[in-house]
Amino acid sequence: MLSILFGLFSALTWGAGDFAGGIISRRAGVYRAAFYGEFTGLFFLAIMLAVVREPMPGGPAWAWCACAGAIGCVGLLLLFKSMVDGQMSVAAPVSALMAAVLPVIASTLTEGLPGLTKYLGFAMALVAIWLISQGEGHQKKLHLHLADLRLPLLAGVCFGVYFILMHQGSRTATIWPMIFARVAGAILLFFFAAANHQLKWPVGQVAPLVFLNAAGDIAGNTFYILSGQAGRLDVAAVLGSLYPGTTVLLAGLILHERLNRSQWAGIFTALAAIVLMTI
Repeated sequence: MLSILFGLFSALTWGAGDFAGGIISRRAGVYRAAFYGEFTGLFFLAIMLAVVREPMPGGPAWAWCACAGAIGCVGLLLLFKSMVDGQMSVAAPVSALMAAVLPVIASTLTEGLPGLTKYLGFAMALVAIWLISQGEGHQKKLHLHLADLRLPLLAGVCFGVYFILMHQGSRTATIWPMIFARVAGAILLFFFAAANHQLKWPVGQVAPLVFLNAAGDIAGNTFYILSGQAGRLDVAAVLGSLYPGTTVLLAGLILHERLNRSQWAGIFTALAAIVLMTI
């Protein structure tokens, strides 16, 4: 139950952070939003480390988490690229589904079968991710080719690998693994933002949102790690992958964007999936 509770909190906070990041991306550019969200998070982690005074883990944990941070940022850039190419209606659900599926496979191989009820919960959660990601402009009939799915699938693979590597590197610590991952990710995003001339700090009303984006992302990662430490990798990853539901709800409440029937169905399907995972 504690693992499920932490997993739900990771979805809530990750979704809130992505909502702020989405607004920054619209107003200041996606690469600027990604870089400063990653970089600013280090300040929050420094404060957390000063309060908790967590011992630094050994070299293997450093390597696992640094690789996770770099791969996760590659996935983020691939996702942005797929959206720029006009595949937004496909990119979000495909990448989220792949990000959830890979940890389930990895956990089954390393931790054993979780039970039929939990598998049903996982399946319903995957359906919920897809439904929640369907916006108003989603076409009912999609004639997809492998080329259309290539970037979203690669992004989802990167996110799924991030989940797996972070779980592996955060078995004995919580804050240091996030620092290792974030430093590696920030360095990578710095070069990419510089190449696209998006290093200038966002100004005006966008600037405070950078801190909200970073805080939400740090909280999401923290709860994901705690969920994995308290339970199984697959439960933590699948619940964390429900974050689009929070983003969609906040968009409806704050930006007054209407939720369509598919999104409402996805939210209720997610609730049913959570119930199955607790049995």
